Amino acid sequence: MSLARVLRAAFSRALLQHRPLSTTPRAAGLEDFFDTPVKEGEKVTAGRAWEAADLRLKSWDDLHKLWYVLLKERNMLKSEKDNYKAKGLVMPNGRRQTKVRKSMCRIKYVMYERARAETDPVKSEQLKRFVNNL
Repeated sequence: MSLARVLRAAFSRALLQHRPLSTTPRAAGLEDFFDTPVKEGEKVTAGRAWEAADLRLKSWDDLHKLWYVLLKERNMLKSEKDNYKAKGLVMPNGRRQTKVRKSMCRIKYVMYERARAETDPVKSEQLKRFVNNL
């Protein structure tokens, strides 16, 4: 069975059993590229980066979904940084970008570990190419 067929079947099942990773309401349009406004005097806080040990407990589908959530977050943070820079300001809590980047690198690493552990050499190579294209 080809990897493409397996991935298509898994993706179809994932669409039928959709579980959102986020509980926040879906924003529309350009709002996705900007963070929620911070109230005056409110401190910006962010969680920690995902650890590889935590990611190893996730399914392949969950890792794939999390990758795209982080990609969206990375794009939003870059837009915010450019917005602050245009106004001559420093972005609050700029370490968020580092946390997102580290999390994305760790997801790729865990996916690559799984690809290397695959016993079928053809499937292993296909998975490695898939991970490298993320």
